Amino acid sequence: MTAAARSLKAEALTDLILTLFRVNNLTLTWGDRLVAPLGLTSARWQILGAIALADRPQPVSWLARDLGANRQNVQRIVNDLAKEAMVEFEPNPHHRRAQLVVLTQKGRETYEAAIRAYDPRVNALAEALSVEDIKTTHRVMQDLKEKLESENNAEK
Repeated sequence: MTAAARSLKAEALTDLILTLFRVNNLTLTWGDRLVAPLGLTSARWQILGAIALADRPQPVSWLARDLGANRQNVQRIVNDLAKEAMVEFEPNPHHRRAQLVVLTQKGRETYEAAIRAYDPRVNALAEALSVEDIKTTHRVMQDLKEKLESENNAEK
């Protein structure tokens, strides 16, 4: 289908998706630079955050699902974090092989240090944006995420 055959909504969504790709790459680079002094990457920070913010310890597969990420990639990063004593594994009473991933003291301190570095920077980024625009963008992104999840699940 050519751009001329797309509806106006589809063309606008295509522009949004292309911008999302660029923003994602820039955000990852920004995050990598922000947490590099802590020995983290954006990916490691994201996984530490998922563990820190979970209601209870979870196995890798659940972390991956919640992040919308590939389980094997999350497992590799969790293993790296375990080697650096930022996470450890605990027995899972519901599944013998799927151990639970928990933060160590070092992991919690590292995650908290990342948040302390993040807060002033995100405040500065938010300065020129309106709360209404941020909330509208979030709502659109959430709707798009749900539609994509539904489509991806239908193809399985």
